[in-house]
Amino acid sequence: MFRRVNALNKTPFFAQQESLGGRFVPFAGFEMPVQFAGVVDEHRAVRSRCGIFDVSHMGEVVIEGPQAMDAVQMLITNDAGRIQDGQALYTVMCRADGGIVDDLIVYRDSETRFFLVINAACRSDDVEHMRTVMGSFDCAIDDQSDRWCLLALQGPHSAEILSRVTDLTLGDLKPFHFVEGTVGGVESVRVSRTGYTGEDGFELYCPWETGPQLWSALFEAEPELSPCGLGARDTLRLEMKYPLYGNDIDLERNPYEAGLGGTVRLAKSDFVGRDALERVKADGPSQRWIGFRMEGRGIPRSGYPIRVGELSGVVTSGTHSPSLEVPIGVGYVPSSLAAVNQVIAIEIRGKEIPARIVKTPFLERSHR
Repeated sequence: MFRRVNALNKTPFFAQQESLGGRFVPFAGFEMPVQFAGVVDEHRAVRSRCGIFDVSHMGEVVIEGPQAMDAVQMLITNDAGRIQDGQALYTVMCRADGGIVDDLIVYRDSETRFFLVINAACRSDDVEHMRTVMGSFDCAIDDQSDRWCLLALQGPHSAEILSRVTDLTLGDLKPFHFVEGTVGGVESVRVSRTGYTGEDGFELYCPWETGPQLWSALFEAEPELSPCGLGARDTLRLEMKYPLYGNDIDLERNPYEAGLGGTVRLAKSDFVGRDALERVKADGPSQRWIGFRMEGRGIPRSGYPIRVGELSGVVTSGTHSPSLEVPIGVGYVPSSLAAVNQVIAIEIRGKEIPARIVKTPFLERSHR
């Protein structure tokens, strides 16, 4: 059973989410829930208890073959040689000029098999890029996005809830590690501990047709589990200053500008964009992605200008933080003006509203 391909797809959880009062919006070709009880309530549920997100729109690509490791190393900026079987790696892949094609997570099943999770809106472009880069390597590229669904169980109670429906030893599963086993009676579930909220949590990958059974098992284990939509996912990730592809990073930005220099391993074997990124690192990026808190009234939104004297930048994401109860945002400014405590102004409907660059993440979390 595969995804139903039409003008607007539905994930396997659509009927279950609709019965829980989900409000849906078009997103990356899917009808996705933007909220259930409300963005703020869902956000706080994840921070204090546990919430569940349907992220089945994400793409999954398997790279397999004798030269799979070499192919992945050429594709990504990070070093896949640093991880062992059962581990995962956050990274980006770039064009030759250093522009970010996508950010992704690479799971290592073995030296000859890797499982890559990519952003939904980039799926076709990503796969085309992979095929171009890896064409000379002895390995196969299999876009399996139509075969997998994905749930994210996030929050401080997530391990305890998940333990009710699986015999997997979750306490030994470290961040950016994964195991496979039976969860809620569903076999062959990949359970990872990566996350996009800043809270402890798990990602549950299972075959498309078994998704509803897994969803039901989790709600039977914890009837008070909070279903969450894209709205809370956005506010949670923004408090942690996690980038969203298409908003905060894209082909016009490089990893050093975006604060993702830690994903670039120039000392490893060659990879696409290496020469360009070596030059950026040597010269320093002309702009930097910063976080700021509003000091005047107004909510920053994507595309709003940032004013710093005669120089300017742009807001890439912004919201009212439910945890801090203040408006926060991220954006790019000239590197010379990117220091913490730098006073800036956000232009909102023609008015310049004061703000200040702050240390990020906006919200410090301490779990595990």
